[in-house]
Amino acid sequence: MKTELIPTYTIRDISEGFEYNALEGKGLYGLAGKLTIQPEYQRNYIYADGKRDVAVIMSLLKGYPLGLFYFNKPTKDTLEVLDGQQRITSFGRFITDKFAIKDENGMEQYFSGLAKDKQEIVLNSTILVYECEGTETEIKEWFKTINTAGIPLNDQELLNAVYSGPFTTKGRAEFSNSQNANVAKWGAYVNGAVIRQDYWERALEWVSKGKGNIAGYMSMHRYDDNIREVKEYFNNVIDWASSLFKDVEKEMSGLEWGRLYETYHSKKYDLNELNADVQALYGDGYVKNRRGIWEYLLGGKSDMNLLDVRVFDEPTKKATYVRQTKEATRTGTSNCSLCREGHQSSKTKIWRIDEMDADHVTPWSKKGSTSPENCQMLCKTHNRAKGNR
Repeated sequence: MKTELIPTYTIRDISEGFEYNALEGKGLYGLAGKLTIQPEYQRNYIYADGKRDVAVIMSLLKGYPLGLFYFNKPTKDTLEVLDGQQRITSFGRFITDKFAIKDENGMEQYFSGLAKDKQEIVLNSTILVYECEGTETEIKEWFKTINTAGIPLNDQELLNAVYSGPFTTKGRAEFSNSQNANVAKWGAYVNGAVIRQDYWERALEWVSKGKGNIAGYMSMHRYDDNIREVKEYFNNVIDWASSLFKDVEKEMSGLEWGRLYETYHSKKYDLNELNADVQALYGDGYVKNRRGIWEYLLGGKSDMNLLDVRVFDEPTKKATYVRQTKEATRTGTSNCSLCREGHQSSKTKIWRIDEMDADHVTPWSKKGSTSPENCQMLCKTHNRAKGNR
């Protein structure tokens, strides 16, 4: 790959003809249309937080260097930003009055309201740019390499770069657009940041049946001019979940809804009973893992490990053990109630406390409480065999 250092670009040059797409949160063009600020393989603009964008401008006003910039030169007359789009979009947005900074008196100042000498400081600041030429593979390998510093690209941002094309462009326009009216609804089931590609990643994970399959799916569809299959599947999952559970709880966001949909969407449920069970479990103080409630119910209440039901504490176990052992010694029987009913060899066995487990007399799933009154000590063999009968 060929590189050339260009030390003469000014902020005025780069910002000429600057365009910013507020809907998608990205700078589009600079250098009078010659420079594409956010090509397909770049992530969305993430500096619009009133801190990092302001820091870029304050650095310019103080005469601090902004670091190196890298431009790709795909043709003789065009350039693309390889590294530096966050900084470029920040000063481009400032010059076009998209945000303000605070002056030495704490007053907000937009670019158009700055003193002329300060405006000139910003516009005449120079940046160091390496212009790079190479094959698509070379450019994207270089892009991944130089983006290991600062705020690193996440997995999906890297995949967007590797598999840039019409499919990724349309996917980002739909799922990485914070202005999309559907984001609020999606957020009940998907967590993460829209602009960091979390929603786009989840849509791809669901349709490809697993996060490990995303790269292959994107490669297969890289040059598709639509994302119809992704949208349809994603909406099917969201609509299925929202049709089953009428109340939206915060713990629902980020669950593996794609996997749950694949496993259970053909199963029929009594919606009144299902939602009543959700509320009962959600309010049950013995359920330690609320995030497991929905899968537990969808699976027919068969896997209590999903709920991590609160176990008996040590004082309760010891008190129950002492009580049972005292009674067993008096009657000449085993201190495990199931051993007393079993084979002759165990009918009178007295187990040590470390050879026993605490168990609900009335199972928790049948409304039994995790209280001293509902505790019994069983030998480990019987407790593991007892299950939830």
